[in-house]
Amino acid sequence: QDLTIPESSTVKRVMTGTVAGFKWPPSVSEPVKDSDPHFHHFLLSQTEKPAVCYQAITKKLKVCEEETGSTSIQAADSTAINGSITPTDKKIGFLGLGLMGSGIVSNLLKMGHTVTVWNRTAEKCDLFIQEGARLGRTPAEVVSTCDITFACVSDPKAAKDLVLGPSGVLQGIRPGKCYVDMSTVDADTVTELAQVIVSRGGRFLEAPVSGNQQLSNDGMLVILAAGDRGLYEDCSSCFQAMGKTSFFLGEVGNAAKMMLIVNMVQGSFMATIAEGLTLAQVTGQSQQTLLDILNQGQLASIFLDQKCQNILQGNFKPDFYLKYIQKDLRLAIALGDSVNHPTPMAAAANEVYKRAKALDQSDNDMSAVYRAYIH
Repeated sequence: QDLTIPESSTVKRVMTGTVAGFKWPPSVSEPVKDSDPHFHHFLLSQTEKPAVCYQAITKKLKVCEEETGSTSIQAADSTAINGSITPTDKKIGFLGLGLMGSGIVSNLLKMGHTVTVWNRTAEKCDLFIQEGARLGRTPAEVVSTCDITFACVSDPKAAKDLVLGPSGVLQGIRPGKCYVDMSTVDADTVTELAQVIVSRGGRFLEAPVSGNQQLSNDGMLVILAAGDRGLYEDCSSCFQAMGKTSFFLGEVGNAAKMMLIVNMVQGSFMATIAEGLTLAQVTGQSQQTLLDILNQGQLASIFLDQKCQNILQGNFKPDFYLKYIQKDLRLAIALGDSVNHPTPMAAAANEVYKRAKALDQSDNDMSAVYRAYIH
């Protein structure tokens, strides 16, 4: 369901500027459905982290100063002892078992962490209970019984409801309890959540992740953290289990902003890929040959190849929901407007994703934006 966000001034500028004359053809599809996210589970034994993550290595930290003056920390994949991560002895909670959360919890369990899970749809916890996780009846119960509780939900409204709603996180917070929000939301939302958590004596860290379902399953996410530096360090073994790299970006809000910028670039690039493939098709060029050419040039990447293969094969099983990348584009546009910075490319891409949503592609992979060009 779309968030209620005022129409961006950037969108207004774009719609009255270079693309003002462009009209989408009328759609006969059904309107976008208001439905719960469609989650996919997987067998914990099916995903293995690349061997390099288990080699005996010495933990290394690279510290660099950002232009903003905040400190960024890039951590090695793991603190490997006897070929594996040494898990924290703290009790870990996890709220939200969607495409990303499922992979994260899987890797926390495989690396020996003690994890209590909760999900709005309780049966989605069953697989993880079988693998050794404990079941929490409510978010408040998970927080009250765990030392550090992570959460990964879909959007700002879900993040707020999880904390402030009935039997929510806030009811379980007391001095010393730690809360780590891994959701991709706007800076205002995460700042509000940090304030209410800290007001109850809790500790707060934002830690949205860059990646997709496969990278989550493989424990190869990129983690962007900001807030309580001590809590960031306390989460070290957890971050090493779920990701290949983590960055500490300073005060609360910085990670949210950076994550939206990253996803803005990714979403705009995906729309451009779809546009190129359809232009090749309508001009009589081979789409496969276009992909082969791109894969031999400077744009070659796993992302490019995988998303093009999705389109060529007509396989839009979600690895990153289209509705969520569109949500991130809208939030990024709003971020630009808040500092009077134009984002015309993102605004144009956002319109294409909105068209795809109108064609009932919300719960498909972001690569289904291709269908906005062929209908």
